[in-house]
Amino acid sequence: MVNVLYDKAITCPVCKNIFHTKKVRTSATRIEKRDTDFCTHYIGENPILYNVFVCPMCGYAALESGFEEINAAGKKMIQESISRRWTQRSFGEERTILEAIETYKLALLCSQILGHKKGTLANICLRIAWLYRYLSHEKEFEFLTHAVNCFEQAFANEPMPIGNLDDVSLTYLIGELHRMIGHYEEAVEWFGKAVSNPAIKTKKKIDTMAREQWRLAKDAYRKKSSHDQVG
Repeated sequence: MVNVLYDKAITCPVCKNIFHTKKVRTSATRIEKRDTDFCTHYIGENPILYNVFVCPMCGYAALESGFEEINAAGKKMIQESISRRWTQRSFGEERTILEAIETYKLALLCSQILGHKKGTLANICLRIAWLYRYLSHEKEFEFLTHAVNCFEQAFANEPMPIGNLDDVSLTYLIGELHRMIGHYEEAVEWFGKAVSNPAIKTKKKIDTMAREQWRLAKDAYRKKSSHDQVG
């Protein structure tokens, strides 16, 4: 039987250490379902657990897609803020969900130190929320809240796409994250923006999801308003 995990050799851009980290073979991934906020559930190994690279020598951590994108000033900030306090340890073997959460939190800390864009922080926070969801842990909602706050700031101030999300997909996602954490009025507003965007006509699946979640958010908002009036 072919091992679904393989070793990838990485050179740390901060300290030049060469280390190995596990990745999931694309051919071995089996999707079970996707949630309304794009969280994917897998049968077998979950590639999301391995999307953060962590240098065991200096502690620099980042999403695979942006791991090498660090300049000289950034390297100095990581060395001063992370490496000096870092206890050398490796995340290069098979990861549990809790170990994956630790790697994402390290990536979040490094991104904050480096002053990365809100869209980057939002994507990391969203994935931490997903990992907590796999564990049915209440901290999921804390990180969904961080994610939606960062996504809103990114939507207002940063060029599209944000990560792999275009204007329509991000507008829908912000609405859905608000709905999931109980911000129904904000959810209705964002879903309204999504379905009124002419570009949504080219995205039938997002259009269908946005209208369905918009209906759920409106129903929940009405019930909440009625309850508040009675209370």
